Amino acid sequence: MFPCRRYLSPPVSRREMLSQAAHGFGAVALSSLLAPARSSAVDAAASPSVSVHGTHFPAKAKHVLFLYMDGGPSQVDTFDPKPMLDKYHGKNPKEVLGKVEATQFANVGTMLKSLWPFKQYGECGLPVSDLFPHIGSCADELAVVRSMVSPFSEHTFANYFLHTGHGQQGRPSHGAWVSYGLGSECDDLPSFVVLNGGLIPPGGMDCFGSGFLPAAYQGSVFTSGEAPVANIRPSEKTRALQDAKLGLMRRLDQQRLAQLGKVDALESAIANYELAARMQTAVPELMDLSGETKSTQEQYGLFDDFGNTRTYGRICLTARRLIERGVRFIELTCPGGNGDRWDQHGNLKDGHDKNARTVDKPIAALIRDL
Repeated sequence: MFPCRRYLSPPVSRREMLSQAAHGFGAVALSSLLAPARSSAVDAAASPSVSVHGTHFPAKAKHVLFLYMDGGPSQVDTFDPKPMLDKYHGKNPKEVLGKVEATQFANVGTMLKSLWPFKQYGECGLPVSDLFPHIGSCADELAVVRSMVSPFSEHTFANYFLHTGHGQQGRPSHGAWVSYGLGSECDDLPSFVVLNGGLIPPGGMDCFGSGFLPAAYQGSVFTSGEAPVANIRPSEKTRALQDAKLGLMRRLDQQRLAQLGKVDALESAIANYELAARMQTAVPELMDLSGETKSTQEQYGLFDDFGNTRTYGRICLTARRLIERGVRFIELTCPGGNGDRWDQHGNLKDGHDKNARTVDKPIAALIRDL
């Protein structure tokens, strides 16, 4: 009636093994951990985790740095001066415009000129407000677009649109698309990295997601603390113990692959585990800024009196190091603690001053460094 079983208990699946062992990234690395590191996009094409799919047109950019300004700095206070606001400062907008639609807060005040004077910078004469004197010094390296509009009045769906091109969640982010189209030039770091300064955009992790693309293309979030990536440090006390676990996992993988044959999902998962293991060495070295010269650290604001300038300076400098290592797409988010995001509903002067001080010096240093 009941055939004899070969095992006292059913074979342990990979998922069960991972959930029971829970020893972090190190326990799931495979034999290729010891292989020489690869750094070219050609090699990346052979990896099932992040492969090169090609583009409809030749790519003009090799890497993308997206400096996300949470809440959106006011354009009339930064790079787009409006002389008419100076002319009609303090007047009721109805006197100037006629009918004025009520805002969602049903609050219509008087017209307000920019609280920060503008100056022309560079040979191009770009007007930049006193909020950004350091960025203004890089005016000839900037392209300012003043024709963009948005149909969204709510932060979450606006962020989905900004990050994915669609005002609904579940679509691939721009970082995922760049990774999908161009592949990776780095074998020991993800192709899409989010350097989290402290504020995740409204809309959450869907802003960095891969949508209907494979999960390998979603953003990997790094923080600026002592542990930039969760579980990145091996829990094993000795290399011998870690090697023993790697050997066990290798045998389990071989057994499972022999049972199932070629399975893309399984091979992709194994490739992700291998990448995680290589990150154990790459991430600590990446985040260690002590090798940068004192002059470079000063330029990025790492010695600034303002704590948020130091925080943003560290992630800007880390972003440059990621570019040097071949990471395709890097998004930087803003630090918290300035009273509000750039979306000041009150205390405009104090809030914008703090937010600008946070990013002005580090961004200028990053532009010059690249």
